[in-house]
Amino acid sequence: MLSKKLAIEVLNEALSTGADYAEIFYEDSYSSGFSIENGKVETASSNSMCGVGLRLLKENQCVYGYTNNLSKKGLLDLANSLNKSFNGERLITVTKLDMIKKKNNNPIGQSYFEVPLEEKIALVREGIDEIYSMKDPRIVRTVGSFGANHRFVAIFNSKGKWFKRDTEFGRLAYMVIVADQNGFETGFEGPGAQDDINYFRTKVKAREVARKAAETALKMLTAAECPSGVMPVVIGNGWGGVLFHESCGHPLESSSVAKGLSCFSNNKIGDYIASPVVSAVDDSTMPNEWGSIDIDDEGNPGSKRLLIKNGKLNDYMIDDLNGRRMGKTGNGACRRQNYRYCPTSRMSNTYICNGKSTPEEIIAATKLGLYAVSFNGGSVDPTTGEFNFGCSEAYIIRDGKVAEPVKGATLIGKGFEILKNIDMVGNDLKLAQGMCGAASGSIRTNVGQPTLRVSQITVGGRGGELK
Repeated sequence: MLSKKLAIEVLNEALSTGADYAEIFYEDSYSSGFSIENGKVETASSNSMCGVGLRLLKENQCVYGYTNNLSKKGLLDLANSLNKSFNGERLITVTKLDMIKKKNNNPIGQSYFEVPLEEKIALVREGIDEIYSMKDPRIVRTVGSFGANHRFVAIFNSKGKWFKRDTEFGRLAYMVIVADQNGFETGFEGPGAQDDINYFRTKVKAREVARKAAETALKMLTAAECPSGVMPVVIGNGWGGVLFHESCGHPLESSSVAKGLSCFSNNKIGDYIASPVVSAVDDSTMPNEWGSIDIDDEGNPGSKRLLIKNGKLNDYMIDDLNGRRMGKTGNGACRRQNYRYCPTSRMSNTYICNGKSTPEEIIAATKLGLYAVSFNGGSVDPTTGEFNFGCSEAYIIRDGKVAEPVKGATLIGKGFEILKNIDMVGNDLKLAQGMCGAASGSIRTNVGQPTLRVSQITVGGRGGELK
């Protein structure tokens, strides 16, 4: 790690031509993983990364660079190359760095890297064996994998502060491909956490995860094509939250809002942007969760941000640079993939809050519609909120009961319209783990929600009219 003495020297060199803020981001991380395909260990890998990113701000301008040359000369050369972007008098001199102390909300017991490889392989094989025990000839390919990452970060900034963060996280995943004369389908489950390997022995069990991936794929293999039209849609808990994440979460990040590139720009705080039954949160303080951070990537403490309160827009996810453009301060939402990326506002654990209905009540109140359990991808334009999402698991609801499975369902609409059309929210909040890609790279995020109903939404499919 860099010494405070060297960090002060680099910061002052960076600030010598008039920047009003400088920040050093030091990272030392390593990861390992393996996969088992059709019962055989096919791939195993490990890698490490160590380097520094340097960011300079002047009013609303930003320059960023990085290097893995951590010598004094290498770091000063980086600072000197970036400060040429400005041509003014020194505004700030850093004389000392005081440490920011924050309780670790994501403690790890035994490191994944202390667990023998054979033990981790045995864990993944439990799920593979469960799939084989189903003895279904339509299962043609199974892939089980496990990956772990340890990341040490230290940040030094021209506010005279520095902090360090030590995190470790792991992920267990199964992909199952099934096929018959009608085609093929894929099932996937991939739970993860900032927790040790006991999480995957007790809270999340390999056999249950693997069987769910296989069963979902088999159900969809025999499913009929989804009908199309405008209809009520019940969206399942957990992975159903990816729809909110993409269509509404990204437009609530200050990286879009500050530039007027969001459908929620123009100071809509206090306006109704959703049904009164909807409240939504981005919370980076949840202990041991996949997307949690104690301190964000520019030194601000993680926080619980109430984005929507009873239908009204309450807050945004804000980093310091875009906060300047909005006349606000950062609220702990600044993140990046690694030192090669300039940080910006990003989500952490983002979810719609629990409501008062039970999932059973929501289904029973729906005479005819679609039950979208989970999604397999889609696209969204944060400027307009327009989206389309494909369902990986879906069923028709008939007379208040879940009926036949359907495949090929696509939900089409605008995020702000969907928010206003949510008329029932369940009490079964669940989170699901994923990776989110944007300007500052690919980062860990949780999506989530309870079961909820959208009173009407356009559903695309090749099954004709819903009857």
